[in-house]
Amino acid sequence: MATYSKIKLSGTPADGRNIKITTTATAGDTIHTAVSGTSDLDEVWLYACNTDSDDRKLTIEYGGVASPDDLTEVTITAEAGWVLVCPGLLLQNGLLVKAFAAAANVVMINGYVNRITA
Repeated sequence: MATYSKIKLSGTPADGRNIKITTTATAGDTIHTAVSGTSDLDEVWLYACNTDSDDRKLTIEYGGVASPDDLTEVTITAEAGWVLVCPGLLLQNGLLVKAFAAAANVVMINGYVNRITA
């Protein structure tokens, strides 16, 4: 029977605080490194907020940087609060989740991972 463990994103600063997106192009800031191997899975939940007064495009690089295969682009509305940008997608084998935004230091990401072990 599989077990679930809720863990913080591996790219999170100490104590689970927000990850500030500082890059404006690939390769983005590291958000999470998935569990190694292919027997366990990470279910990744990400939320973003934009503290700027202008809307900003956020690009999530999910497991790689190939366009369009690995990229998800979403516009985060100015001062809209937390917006779901990754709804529990699965990842494994040590792949990376990275992100960059149209402007540096205004978009924050937070979230968690449900680690599913066989």
